[in-house]
Order: sequence, then structure tokens, then C-alpha cells
Amino acid sequence: MKKDTNVELQPFVKEETGEYNCPMTKVLRIIGGKWKLLILNAILLECPKRFGTLKKMMPDITQATLTVQLRELERDGIILRTAYAESPPRVEYKLTELGLTLVPIIELINKWGNTHCVNSR
Repeated sequence: MKKDTNVELQPFVKEETGEYNCPMTKVLRIIGGKWKLLILNAILLECPKRFGTLKKMMPDITQATLTVQLRELERDGIILRTAYAESPPRVEYKLTELGLTLVPIIELINKWGNTHCVNSR
């Protein structure tokens, strides 16, 4: 049986590190998952955004999960975390220049959702 897949023309291949080099795979590692786009959208709506405000906007997310997601977005250069030496401590998150490049994509996803998901549940 002949296979139709031409390995040489595939858009991504597995690297020696075990990771895929497909741009889509890399993007999904950065902004994929259940919460990251929701977090980015919340920060986009009102920037900068405090941790407590983010938590209130997403009551189903645990504090630990929100912390992990924010740290990953910060690690990947999408958001900037600013901690203020105050009592009580204050931490704010805002989009970096790299994060701002995601704004048109987030807006398109919102538009698509408003168009195609309004009546479906």
C-alpha cells in the first residue's frame, strides 16, 4: 500500500530535541490552553491589570493555575509583571510589545466567536 504522505514536504518535522518546529505548534505552546487567551483578552481590555481583578474576571480558574499561566506568559515575553513595594503588595500585568502583536489575532477570535457561537451552547 502506497502512502500519500511526502515526508520531505511536510510543514514540520520532529527535531532532535523531540519538539516540533512548526510555527503553529510553537504558537500554541505560548498562547494555547484553556486560560491564556482569556487572560490576554482580560489584560487587553484594561491594561494594566492587577492579579485580583484577573481572578475576579475568571472565577473558575484557581489561584495556582492563574499564577502558573501568568508566569508562562511572562517567561515567553507576552506580558510584563510589575511588582510594587507596597503594603499590601501590588502586582500589575500588561502586554509587552510582543504581546501587543497578538491584539489583532485576539480581536479576530472575538469577532469570529461573536459571529459563529452566539446561538450555540
